[in-house]
Amino acid sequence: MASILDLLSSDMGKQLISGASAQTGQSEDKTANVLSMALPVILSAMQRNATTPQGAQSLSNALEDKRHDGSILNQLGGLLGNGGPDSNLLIDGEGILKHVLGGNQEKVEQNISKTSGVDASSVAKIIKMAAPILMGVLGNQKRKDNVGESGIGDLLGSVLGKNTNHDQSFIETLLDADGDGSIIDDVAGMVMGGKKKGGLGGLLGGLFGK
Repeated sequence: MASILDLLSSDMGKQLISGASAQTGQSEDKTANVLSMALPVILSAMQRNATTPQGAQSLSNALEDKRHDGSILNQLGGLLGNGGPDSNLLIDGEGILKHVLGGNQEKVEQNISKTSGVDASSVAKIIKMAAPILMGVLGNQKRKDNVGESGIGDLLGSVLGKNTNHDQSFIETLLDADGDGSIIDDVAGMVMGGKKKGGLGGLLGGLFGK
């Protein structure tokens, strides 16, 4: 399975970047930068949630939903076209982010905004558009590999990537690991605490040439 950064450089990823750029008025470079930060964070939060049986079951069930079966990947032109992003796409994206990030959604958006130089409202819109597409990628792969609940964590790990290098200071800046027990801080702890090498840190480190 290709990592999320590989997917962003694919034709599908370029279509997402182009569409999101057009809808927010941000340059494609800045839009790609936002996505390359946000998608690993979302995946890592999903992976953290999936460490419990209830979380794994919830995500598995969500990936069985017809909205996330991978068919969305063949509809990107219409969903992100000149008429604006499909309203159902944004509604689905908002629901996914609320479930995965919970009360930390705004903090994630603000930190990505600070790091990328893109205003927070544009960041929010970009990741709302991206979240259902990410779920489509996962749902498509789940079906191809016949992944059950017990394999959800491995599926997410394969999409996150296996790079062993990471830039701790950048992750701390992005996730604001302030020890308040929030899910996003837990994600940072997973990467930086020695329990999980690579993953989010490897992707972000690789992205910025660290």
